[in-house]
Amino acid sequence: MAKSELNDWSAEYNRTKLGELVRGKYAKRIRESTNVVVIGPQVAKVFPNDEAVNEALRGLIRSTRSDAKLSTKRKSKLADKKRAA
Repeated sequence: MAKSELNDWSAEYNRTKLGELVRGKYAKRIRESTNVVVIGPQVAKVFPNDEAVNEALRGLIRSTRSDAKLSTKRKSKLADKKRAA
């Protein structure tokens, strides 16, 4: 856009009518409503894209859920053995 074009429409806008400008006015709201996670540079080297990160996290979730199920089953078997004894 040429400088003359900017001058043509900018006369319509009066800065004093826009009210007070507040830096970071919506920052808290955005922080609370977003799910963006920043990973460190070393981690980023291992995971080339978001899908790679998500797949690794899904695997971790499956693994921990499997471990939790196995742990619960082991505890149940131990409790059954104690009751039988």
